[in-house]
Amino acid sequence: MAFHQDYLGIEQPAIGQLIRELRQTLKLTQEKFAAQLGVSFPTINRWENGHATPSPLALKQIDILLHQLSQSPNATLREHSQDMREKYFSARELKA
Repeated sequence: MAFHQDYLGIEQPAIGQLIRELRQTLKLTQEKFAAQLGVSFPTINRWENGHATPSPLALKQIDILLHQLSQSPNATLREHSQDMREKYFSARELKA
């Protein structure tokens, strides 16, 4: 589905890399990250390994988490958020 690829402006396997990096930044296991998003552990595993693409709802939740990190009082989390946004999104999308 094109929406999956266009929603965050990145495609697999970059989505899997973003999910793994976000999860590790939050210091969450795949199980805990899955619980936070309301999906199963195997789902997170498949996303990270490029065997599946997150649904539009899951992508929106991931986008919200990334935005929340950028607003964090923790400077390290804000920095990681900015690094991820620069790494995975184009400058055009960051301005939007």
